[in-house]
Amino acid sequence: MPMRTRRLGKTGPGVSAMGLGCMGMSEFYGPRDDDESLATLGAALDAGLTFLDTADMYGPYINEELVGRAIKGRRRQVVLATKFGIVRGPRPTDRSANGRPEYVKASCEGSLKRLGVETIDLYYQHRVDPNTPIEETVGAMAELMQAGKIRHIGLSEASPRSLRRAAAVHKIAALQTEYSIFSRDVEDEVLPTCRELGIGFVPYSPLGRGFLSGKIQRFEDLAPDDFRRYSPRFQGENFAKNLALVRRLEEIAAEKRVTASQLALAWILAQGDDIVPIFGTKRREFLAENLVAAELVLTVTELARIEEVAPKGAAAGERYPEPGRALLDR
Repeated sequence: MPMRTRRLGKTGPGVSAMGLGCMGMSEFYGPRDDDESLATLGAALDAGLTFLDTADMYGPYINEELVGRAIKGRRRQVVLATKFGIVRGPRPTDRSANGRPEYVKASCEGSLKRLGVETIDLYYQHRVDPNTPIEETVGAMAELMQAGKIRHIGLSEASPRSLRRAAAVHKIAALQTEYSIFSRDVEDEVLPTCRELGIGFVPYSPLGRGFLSGKIQRFEDLAPDDFRRYSPRFQGENFAKNLALVRRLEEIAAEKRVTASQLALAWILAQGDDIVPIFGTKRREFLAENLVAAELVLTVTELARIEEVAPKGAAAGERYPEPGRALLDR
């Protein structure tokens, strides 16, 4: 059965109902395996998943190169999204945001070269730069559109105020922000603002950085270089509380004869036709498992049970450690 499709907002592209986040193929989630990652990307395209997501800071840079290799000869099958704006420092925790117009344009040229394409379908500002008016950043992105280097403008982790300021300069196709059964704060203001302005919504980490998959049972299951070791939700008492929450969700999944991952993805797809989650995996077996969720339909009763088990705010711990929280536009 062909993958279902959705449109990103009023002006954005049509894409598969779910996308593939490629970040973990290059770092953050343990060792790399480029051969398996390339096979996973190929399998995703073969299955009709058209929406691929990367960024220049993943690696840094090598993730875009990997995705470029995967789509060579298959460019017409892909709606390609990448990002600029997070600048990495010498230490793993060093991060800053840059939205200066000259940086925007230089970053785009670098991404085009690494991806091996002439045009980026959806170009995101990865984090809002507090030192550069967003009007200037979006203005530079609009110039990239006029030059044919990008097709659509997106933002990531932008506040409602920033969304409105950006949309006053140019149409914004999509906002990418964390959203899952574990992370639901966007329901208060961010998601309603997107709907008011006709902006598509792209949730990243729809599986709670893997916690909602049910495959993480102990803190020790995380590789030594896995960045989740520093995430508050994977620490101490928070880990135990969140694991108990996942086990309750697993009971609902088992009754429906699906996996916890499939239940979590089906839940987020049920939150609106304007929502296109991007799950991350670097293995074909998990790709195949997750793709099933596109065809799952949760009943009103099942949705109510999930709400009862995991109401908004049920997850324990912040979603980022302090260095990451400092970059969020709030």
